[in-house]
Amino acid sequence: MKAAAFAYARATSVGNALELLKAYGDRAKVLSGGQSLMPAMNLRLISPEFIVDIGELAELRGIMVTDGVVRIGALTRHVDLLTSPDIAAHAPLLTEAIAHVAHPAIRNRGTLGGSLAHADPASELPACMVALNATIIVRGQAGERRVAAVDFFKGIYETDLSAEELLISVELPVAGKNSVHYFHEFARRHGDYAIAGLAAQATVEKDVFTDLRLVFFAVGDRPVLARAATRLVNITITPPVLAAASSALSEELDPHDDQQASAAMRRHLAKVLLARGASALLNQPDLNAGGRA
Repeated sequence: MKAAAFAYARATSVGNALELLKAYGDRAKVLSGGQSLMPAMNLRLISPEFIVDIGELAELRGIMVTDGVVRIGALTRHVDLLTSPDIAAHAPLLTEAIAHVAHPAIRNRGTLGGSLAHADPASELPACMVALNATIIVRGQAGERRVAAVDFFKGIYETDLSAEELLISVELPVAGKNSVHYFHEFARRHGDYAIAGLAAQATVEKDVFTDLRLVFFAVGDRPVLARAATRLVNITITPPVLAAASSALSEELDPHDDQQASAAMRRHLAKVLLARGASALLNQPDLNAGGRA
């Protein structure tokens, strides 16, 4: 199949893009890397009347570290995140996660902002943004808004972004002292959509979590910042403590059934990821004795 007929304009600036979005509203779609938008249009899952191409806006590209904050432009490509020494040094969770995003051809064109605005619940990057406690900057004609990543994702393919706004950049706090991370996903094949995944960021002091953010993806309609993680903070982690957290996680998740996996399988895999993640973050292999998929 091919996309339905549409009108097209290449934005010459952020201001020009916002003018076009103001004029067309929810009849328009923004094209950045196109790795999610174009397949959806070709399958007639969406049929926008107007495409606003922002792919040439250099002001929306790049990675900068200042005053303890990593700022990443919305049009920064996946491959640039993967190869950036600044990301590797200050947000290594992203470096590890990006390697799981689809395949090289997709990573060479796909953009951070496109992935976040698309808000696929099985996508790696939205989960990482929540795990890293990111702030997402969006701009409309009335000015900029700063939205916590945990509040940005509203449901399957739904975000806090209005039809007349652009995602401009994201800001991440630089990884601090004693910061550790963990990323893993279960998929049928490398590069396929995840069946269940975990992006985790933590601070560990003397074998105890002093801060822990466990964000599960592909097990709900958006990234899930697990409340169960609070059971593992400021306490010595033992198998019974981990088991209690696992039970609490199972109760708070609401996974779905589809052709890839049942809800029960996704819930089980999330519990496996919890055990593996805690073990890896604390570097205590014995904790994962029961964490088998």
